[in-house]
Amino acid sequence: MQDFELYTPTKVIFGKNAESKVGELVKSQNCKKVLVHFGGHSAKKSGLLDRVFDSLNKAGIDYVSLGGVVPNPRLSKVYEGIELCKKEGVDFILAVGGGSVIDSSKAIGYGMVNDCDVWDLYTGKAAPTGCLPIGAILTIAAAGSEMSNSSVITNEDGWLKRSCNSDYARCKFAIMNPELTYTLPPYQTSSGCTDILMHTMERYFTKGSTMDITDSMSEALMRTVIKNSKILVKDPKNYKARAEVMWAGSLSHNGLTGCGSIGDWACHQIEHELGGMFDVAHGAGLAAVWGSWARYVYKTNPARFAQFAVNVLGVSNDFNDQEKTALAGIEAMEDYYHSINMPTSIKELGIDLTDEQIEELAYKCSFKKTRTIGGFKTLNFDDILEIYKMAR
Repeated sequence: MQDFELYTPTKVIFGKNAESKVGELVKSQNCKKVLVHFGGHSAKKSGLLDRVFDSLNKAGIDYVSLGGVVPNPRLSKVYEGIELCKKEGVDFILAVGGGSVIDSSKAIGYGMVNDCDVWDLYTGKAAPTGCLPIGAILTIAAAGSEMSNSSVITNEDGWLKRSCNSDYARCKFAIMNPELTYTLPPYQTSSGCTDILMHTMERYFTKGSTMDITDSMSEALMRTVIKNSKILVKDPKNYKARAEVMWAGSLSHNGLTGCGSIGDWACHQIEHELGGMFDVAHGAGLAAVWGSWARYVYKTNPARFAQFAVNVLGVSNDFNDQEKTALAGIEAMEDYYHSINMPTSIKELGIDLTDEQIEELAYKCSFKKTRTIGGFKTLNFDDILEIYKMAR
């Protein structure tokens, strides 16, 4: 068991019509002007943006808007947002969307107050010293960015996908109305559920000792997401299932499920390069590489994988053969991914990797062979290369 600190300062407003409170929530931040940051046409078409603008107007809040955020949010849009915020005197950012919009908002917030190129914060050349305050209206249950300290941005120059993690960027409030996720395409819903699961799995798979209470909460969260993601495949407007998944997404990435353990995060690092190079949906990319990663590393601590198999996936426990139980759990997890129409290989993403592309992915993931990844099993360039080959 590891010592830990847990910091979750975000105020959560959860339930039907929760977005109607955004004006008063923003007003409580004592800001002068707000950037309303959003993605594509769905926020407009659904009427959500109009309701947001109306609420801000009633609260007497001045605002400017910037749309166009895409999945795997781009650094160029971040630069555009920084320029707009400086021109308009923005001192608060309201993200209306999913993890990509929230991550882009965080990056803009960083760029407004740090005396460096904002990309330097994502490459580690500089450390953040602050961030503009941010609020979120969540429309996609997936990334957990509404309650996490994380932001992930893609630089089109080299298609590098990098993260910056800092408590400065934690949202002041997060508005969560499960009904806002009703219109998500089935693939996006399943991809989001996979991302939620992986945020807990990355913390769960550790080679050290853990806290029983954290394990129990993590296993319950994963069982809940698995159960309700299957419901949503058949009944996408099931409010209870949407609510369970949305709240699980926040709890999965606010730090709670990592208390007392050292996380792994290798799958996220491996997927980030796929997302950067091929612009794949993040959750789908994680599903595509997880089984190969698991089979490559499970012998480091087969008991942990066996516990996951039994407690999360309901695999029968072969007390005499932990490796057999572990492998059965990996297979059961891949069966689950297929049940919600997620891939279990890169080929199932529609990508036929060449040997040269695999080499490039591993080279980028290892930061040009200068770093290792993984807390469960330490992986160098050669290990990463092998996992990409297994996953192809």
